[in-house]
Amino acid sequence: MTKFNDAFEKDANHCDDVGDAIREDRPLRKSHRYRFRLATENLDFQSVDVADPVPTGRQILEAAGLDAEQDYSLFAIVPSGDFEDVRLNETFDLRARGVERFVVFLGDRLFKFRMNNRQLSWGLASIQGDQLYQLAQVEDHQAVFRDIRGGTDQLIELGDSIDLTQPEVERFITATKPTSIKIFVNTRPHEVAGPIITYEQLVELSHPGNQDPNVIYTITDKQAATQPPAGELNPGCTLRIKQGTRIHVSPTIQS
Repeated sequence: MTKFNDAFEKDANHCDDVGDAIREDRPLRKSHRYRFRLATENLDFQSVDVADPVPTGRQILEAAGLDAEQDYSLFAIVPSGDFEDVRLNETFDLRARGVERFVVFLGDRLFKFRMNNRQLSWGLASIQGDQLYQLAQVEDHQAVFRDIRGGTDQLIELGDSIDLTQPEVERFITATKPTSIKIFVNTRPHEVAGPIITYEQLVELSHPGNQDPNVIYTITDKQAATQPPAGELNPGCTLRIKQGTRIHVSPTIQS
């Protein structure tokens, strides 16, 4: 029985997961391997194992199957959510830092932005809305907004792409998700429930009470939450909208 228990304990401690240790509020156990998560710029985090609980940045890259001789920029996502630069020849103590996630970019050009007063670095010239939501770790009732100084903050949709090359550092905040969506139909603002609106609803918004069967409507949209974000809507179809979507409804009398 003692041998069985010893073997079970050795197998259980063969690999200790840094994330599990953080969530269980315990130190890393002595183990043959230590597991953390690493993602490239797509933020698709994958499990990576290292033999040393105090690896160098180079060892972290090599454990993930990446060529450390290329120009990679490696960051640890610390508990505050900030990105901390991890240099290739410096060590990073997995036992003491409370870090389970790393992100790596190919290239040494970095673009800075702020999220809720946290400064983050990004290795691409643009960042997607869904990536901002993932980095912000928003709750279900929250959303990410672009902080507009002196103006109305702009709601960021999951499919948005934000240019980070502008001279001014982009600033984002999290706040309560809006309960309605403001769209413009023939330039007039309307508050609707969304995020899906029908052809028939748009006709009613633009021409209320008009049920003339001899009139057909051409509906075009811009800045919708679809790909592509502009197009034409046909009868019986629906459109996914977002804050600021602009729609033009034009009637035509059939001859």
